[in-house]
Amino acid sequence: MRPSVKRVLIGSVAGSVVLGGVLVLLPPDGGGKAKPPALGPAGRAMAAVGAGAPAALPDLAVLIGEREAQVRAHPGDEQSWAVLGSAYVARGVRTADFRDFPKADRALRTSLRTNPDRNPEALTGLATLANARRDFRSARKWGELAVKQAPKRWTAYPALIDAYSGLGDAKGVGRALESLQELGSGSAVLARSGQVYRDRGWREDANAALTDAAALAVAPAAKAAALHRVAELAWERGEPTVALRHYDAALAADAEHHPSLAGRGRALAALGRSSEALLAYRSALTKHPLPEYALELGELYESLKLTPAARAQYDTLRTLVRQEKARGIGINNERVLGLLDADHGDADAAVRRLTAEYKRHGSPETADALGWALHRSGDGEAGLKLVTKAMDKGPRSALFAYHRGVIERELQYYGAARRHLNEALRINPYFSPLGVPAAKRALEALGEPPEGGPAEMYAPAPAQQATVTRPSPRTQPQRRTPASTRTTR
Repeated sequence: MRPSVKRVLIGSVAGSVVLGGVLVLLPPDGGGKAKPPALGPAGRAMAAVGAGAPAALPDLAVLIGEREAQVRAHPGDEQSWAVLGSAYVARGVRTADFRDFPKADRALRTSLRTNPDRNPEALTGLATLANARRDFRSARKWGELAVKQAPKRWTAYPALIDAYSGLGDAKGVGRALESLQELGSGSAVLARSGQVYRDRGWREDANAALTDAAALAVAPAAKAAALHRVAELAWERGEPTVALRHYDAALAADAEHHPSLAGRGRALAALGRSSEALLAYRSALTKHPLPEYALELGELYESLKLTPAARAQYDTLRTLVRQEKARGIGINNERVLGLLDADHGDADAAVRRLTAEYKRHGSPETADALGWALHRSGDGEAGLKLVTKAMDKGPRSALFAYHRGVIERELQYYGAARRHLNEALRINPYFSPLGVPAAKRALEALGEPPEGGPAEMYAPAPAQQATVTRPSPRTQPQRRTPASTRTTR
């Protein structure tokens, strides 16, 4: 049954989240009780990292410096190694400078070697690191071990939720979220709940939870992350003006919040403010060179008929991935590379890449990407099965509906194609600078449905028209819609 989102009192919860985060990462004193530090820079960073919330970069720098000094003096201090590793992960995620990830891996594994039997802090850190690398199988392993060692410690469950989401395990997500909500409260718990509700298509519940998470967040970095989630939900609803307002609010809280810089570019492009959109994307990519940003910027250039600039961004994406691989950072970029190849490169290579990725991480997003690549390589029937599965199991996504509609049109399932192309534009009329015009062109080519309603619409195609692939508005071959495509979310 669908849970209702419970509102919480800001004053009573905010302090408990901070204190809880400190207690998670601090070693016990001689009396067996945790001794929280004064909330100076290191204490604030430790509280944020412990609660799974973003920390301010200056605070993280102080915490990392202190813990590095501590482990040099006391190399057997497994708690300090765990704190140090988790802080490296947090800084790498905040700055998109993933050179911190190998250091985090070494620190967390050193902590685990020092104390393998009762060390949920190191295990949770390893799960968080694996999620950041998009290695969701490893994240699940470490997260489940952390929960096994300390089932009442709420801070392990957010990492486990992310791992199950990346693997497409909806039941696992549900179990972990239930445990998280029973054990924890506050901004971090609400933010995770909102993301799960969004993935289930419960937009009202998601918006309520994420709005409360933003209201509860106190630290600027945490507030920026929460506001970004609210903005993303508005963007997915097709509300670029609302999304832009929240992206701007996130950047006002934390000017270096790079996901909001890129999101701002996306919203500005939807509003027709192309020059500002390009500037926002270039700023995000310059400060935080992520392959995803290069792909989005390249497609924006392509939509503006700036083909050389688009190709330069696609080349930049491949260069960034090669550099990360050469540094041994361990980031899994298979899905973004597959999307690039499917639309702007070798579709057969995309199928090979995404088939392997789907076997590892069977999320709806990977299913949709593989289904689209199969279509682009000429196997529309197999592709349709996967994009249908993505729509059935995943969030309410304009991109998923667009991919399904395009494949159905290619396969001559014209009634279903009309429904899903229209659905994509209803969900978000701005979902992609390349996909939106393509969806409109496809609908125009399909024309109006034939007279006679559903019975005529799904009648078998006449034999002499069976090979038609580009229907005209006046004469369209009809084809029976397969059972798997007759219903939509």
